[in-house]
Amino acid sequence: MKLKDIISGQINAAEWEQKGYQLPKFDIKAVREKTAKEPTWVHFGGGNIFRAFPAAILNDALNTGKYDRGVIVAETFDFEVIDKAYQPYDNLSLYVALCSDGTVEKKVIASVTEALKADYQFQDWQRLIDIFRNPSLQMISFTITEKGYSYNDADLARGLQPMFALGKVTALLYERWQAGQLPLTIQSMDNCSHNGDKVKTGVFAYAERWLEDGLVPAAFLDYLKDETKITFPWSMIDKITPRPHEKVKELLAADGFEDNNYIETERHTFTAPFVNAEEVQYLVIEDHYTNGRPPLHLGGALYTTRETVDKVETMKVTTCLNPLHTAMSIYGCMLGYTLISAEMQDADLRAFIQKIGYIEAMPVVVDPGVLNPYEFIGAVINRRLPNPFMPDAPQRIAMDTSQKLPIRFGETIKKYIARGLDMSNLQLIPLVLAGYARYLKGIKDDGTPFEPSPDPMLQELQQIVAPLEVGKPEQDYSCLRQLYSRSDVFGLDLYEAGLGEQIEGYVRELFGGNGSVRQTLHKYVSLR
Repeated sequence: MKLKDIISGQINAAEWEQKGYQLPKFDIKAVREKTAKEPTWVHFGGGNIFRAFPAAILNDALNTGKYDRGVIVAETFDFEVIDKAYQPYDNLSLYVALCSDGTVEKKVIASVTEALKADYQFQDWQRLIDIFRNPSLQMISFTITEKGYSYNDADLARGLQPMFALGKVTALLYERWQAGQLPLTIQSMDNCSHNGDKVKTGVFAYAERWLEDGLVPAAFLDYLKDETKITFPWSMIDKITPRPHEKVKELLAADGFEDNNYIETERHTFTAPFVNAEEVQYLVIEDHYTNGRPPLHLGGALYTTRETVDKVETMKVTTCLNPLHTAMSIYGCMLGYTLISAEMQDADLRAFIQKIGYIEAMPVVVDPGVLNPYEFIGAVINRRLPNPFMPDAPQRIAMDTSQKLPIRFGETIKKYIARGLDMSNLQLIPLVLAGYARYLKGIKDDGTPFEPSPDPMLQELQQIVAPLEVGKPEQDYSCLRQLYSRSDVFGLDLYEAGLGEQIEGYVRELFGGNGSVRQTLHKYVSLR
């Protein structure tokens, strides 16, 4: 069983389907021919999340028979991905959904019609120019991570041949302007807040520099700023897509599926002809398009207003997912866990995040309407985090914790204050913040050391708690005021918020000695 056999028609469809493989229901060759002539969608970033989510929901839309165009993927960073994960398999891939109940869904994704290297050194660049000059193009999108939107003075100064992704996109937009000021929507699908604005800021930076250098006319910048021509909608995307998993490789091999090899590029991209991911997914998109759009709603995407996208993002980041992740990561590291799914078997930790979400954070959530906050948390606690197939670790989630605390907890506390809510309702969120002081010491609950995850402020914050020693509950804790008054770390001065002394009390208990983390956690979770 090989992916390329699907294109050639040399397959026994009954055999594939008997083994649980869902084959495309549409005419792959017809879709490819139609897309080549009249492309509607180019996606930048050919990684695992793209194949498991945007490409997969387009595949579902094509299976309905109500659409006839695929997506063209363009890789801006790691060109080996095109050479090794796309071209050898005729741009087909296998999506493996790892369900929390232990079942597996296997679906052949055939919605990708071309895979191009987005760089001037390749012939593919001329193909991209041709696509961008085609009036049929409706949308370009991105999953290049938040770092992919970066740029610097050196790249801005390179003129019309920049090296960074947004510079290349701006150069292609200039081609589209030259072709007749053709409309287009530029849609980020990366997991970062107000992602459309990040794309817009980068594109405008290149265009403004080129105008200043006399490389483009002012009319080009006017075109980019004209929302009847160009738009930069926001979106909220959420789906865990880890690197290819050994268990999945073994499962596919047992089926007789031969395209199960691992691929690691020189740039340390981990991919494969298959992509494994969790079953739960959300894609909420601001419906602000200038030239039509692919019907991704047929595959489950939700189109709505910018305000609603913002509410969904806020719900996820400040209440229903991200704070729960951070609480688990801080205490999981101290309790010696290496898997989130294993933490969810711990009665104290499960109750900890459940009560943070439902009891303490929920009172300040604004229901976005398109997704129910209670159901969202329910999916997180009952399906997503316990999923044994998801090899996510608290150590990974604990990376850059100092950068996450202001949004994941500070915003909730601010809303309590702004709305005049009873601050005594906050018991476990302060316990999370107290746990951070103990976490910074790098000592597990059993007294053995661990290395805190990388964080730009790690050394600075560790110096603040350096005077504290585990096993001395009656020591001087005055250094904590220096930590918990830091609005850059927690989003506000926790003493001014009326929580500083409460947090200090928790810290005293957490530093009691071996077993004090478990004892303190159990005590306050039980009281809640």
